[in-house]
Amino acid sequence: MLEKIKELDTDLFLYLNGKHNSFFDPIMYWASDNLIWLPLFALITILLVKEYKNLSISILIVIVMLIASCEQLTANLISNTVKRLRPSHEPALQKLIHLSEAGPGNQYALVSSQAANIIGLTAFLFFLLPKKYNPLKWIFGFCAFLVAYSRIYNGLQYPIGVILAGFIGTILAFIAINLLRYIFIRRLSY
Repeated sequence: MLEKIKELDTDLFLYLNGKHNSFFDPIMYWASDNLIWLPLFALITILLVKEYKNLSISILIVIVMLIASCEQLTANLISNTVKRLRPSHEPALQKLIHLSEAGPGNQYALVSSQAANIIGLTAFLFFLLPKKYNPLKWIFGFCAFLVAYSRIYNGLQYPIGVILAGFIGTILAFIAINLLRYIFIRRLSY
């Protein structure tokens, strides 16, 4: 059963990774680069400070804890324990995949840390922000999808690693929003 899942995952990876072209190559390269997202993170910080004033420091602390948790769980615990080779390091796939300028990445990655981080942050903002920010939430959602898909497009992740990252990021975001609500907000209201 596990071998069949792995085979389907590889086939889907090869299909999606094979759908590259010269127009999307630079877009997907930059989507996977953390530096390109700094203006968005600055916008989020400004938005949170404007919307939540004194509570924004607690929110930013919880966001840092959320991203650190996503990173530690996906990269250090899961990927380093399971040790599944990235597609870019899989000898049988080396001549079949499209690898971006970003290079092959680290050797192991069962779950995409970058996808878990951005999906976790996006889910947290979906849970946190009021309805008046719904258009912005969808922009964040599109950015999260772009980062997650870019990991496959660039030859660095299998689809299952991106899907698992989505689950992990969303679950940790749910825990983080409840941590914020029940610990930080309750403490600030006394």
